[in-house]
Amino acid sequence: MTDLGARTHGGSHAVVLGGSLAGLCAAAALAPHVDRVTLVERDRYPDEPRWRRGVPQARHTHNLLGAGQRSLELLFPGLLGELRDLGMVEVRMPQDMLLLVAGGWVDRFDSRHVVLSGSRDLLDWAVRRRLRELAGVEIREESEAVGLVAGAGDTVRGVLLRDRDSSARTGWGEPYEREADLVVDATGRGSRAPAWLQSLGYGAPEETVVDAGCAYATCVFEPPPGHTADWKCVLLQSTPEEPRSGILNPIENDRWMVSVAGLGGERPPLDHAGFVDFAKRLRSTVLYDAIRDAKPLGEVYGSGRTENRRRHYERLTRWPDRFLVLGDAVGAFNPAYGQGISVAGMSALVLRRALERAGTRGTGRIPVGLTSPLRKRIARCVDAAWMLSGNADLAYPGAADGPLPLAARLGKRYTDRLLKVATTDRTVATALFDMTHLLAPPQVVLRPRVLASVLRGPRNAPSPTTSPPGRAGGARLPEERP
Repeated sequence: MTDLGARTHGGSHAVVLGGSLAGLCAAAALAPHVDRVTLVERDRYPDEPRWRRGVPQARHTHNLLGAGQRSLELLFPGLLGELRDLGMVEVRMPQDMLLLVAGGWVDRFDSRHVVLSGSRDLLDWAVRRRLRELAGVEIREESEAVGLVAGAGDTVRGVLLRDRDSSARTGWGEPYEREADLVVDATGRGSRAPAWLQSLGYGAPEETVVDAGCAYATCVFEPPPGHTADWKCVLLQSTPEEPRSGILNPIENDRWMVSVAGLGGERPPLDHAGFVDFAKRLRSTVLYDAIRDAKPLGEVYGSGRTENRRRHYERLTRWPDRFLVLGDAVGAFNPAYGQGISVAGMSALVLRRALERAGTRGTGRIPVGLTSPLRKRIARCVDAAWMLSGNADLAYPGAADGPLPLAARLGKRYTDRLLKVATTDRTVATALFDMTHLLAPPQVVLRPRVLASVLRGPRNAPSPTTSPPGRAGGARLPEERP
């Protein structure tokens, strides 16, 4: 059956598959430049900030990094102010953080880097609310894509959809065609685009996978009575020698969201006592000290897939016009690095800029040949994050097949030294934060002044892991022990 609704109204029509943040951002990028946008989402959205099955990772900590904030504000002007009003917390980095990197504790100093911290449920709800306000956007819930519809030549002219139907044996109705001038796949890690392309006679993309065997557990806490501290956030990163990490994030309604992780196959316990005990065995006990008397406000939730996986669509020699893939469907990262939202927003801006250059606004058409060049531009967005997450996880045993390539070994040696120097050198630390916030390319840590400092080595001894620094280079905080 063919759904003719896409054509009865005339004008240009784009269909975005997947209603998580990547899809929401893509729809916002498209809305000013095409006549109609249909966002297709398998779930039914909750009416308030609540967890939903389609975003299982929402139960774990999320940091909105600098590039993510910038992208969301460009796509939804005024959104950052709304998020603050809704209770998301600004965390200055590293001034408001106890940050333990592989090289030691990072000294706390005033910096331009700010993390916006809150629950993923709140963030998604706020973005959905803003998207619904945009003219020409239709949100089609409880519907999913099951294939692409080929057009003349190397072109996609629509998508096969099916809607939820409780009376059907499978729970889904029969597939039907929805015509579109552009189809964007933002369905995440589980994207079926490789199979769809093969079914139309195209090749499947090569994949690169780096899996450090990372498993998370997360619980929300009420801070203990009388809690006072000169920090808002605690981040204890892992090392191959001590493959456990933890993060305490402030979220809306004066709560803490705490995640701990084991790498190399170790899985944190999913009961409260076991969770707290696991936190005691991190590289420092500072996070354990914070939560041992805190009140858990719900269950402990475990994580799902955390491997770094990228699909190299940019390498395919044939590509169907009017089809594009972005977000986790192209590059998915270990959540420990907090980069997925930023890459999704950056990729949506790549699409928006292409539409602006093409002058599609008000024309009722999308030009031929728009999507193929965008594959490389989106791949560059993935590259920046991959340099951090994929390359960092390569250091863990079994993360990839075979020994580390020479370039990776040299890069690891430089990074190890950089992380030692960054603990006390503000110039190096600032470059490191520019890179981790995706506000500058990875080459920022190779600029002459940074390179000279790294090659010279730390001027002072790195901070011991048992003594986190006080704010702005002040006295170090005593660390309580049980």
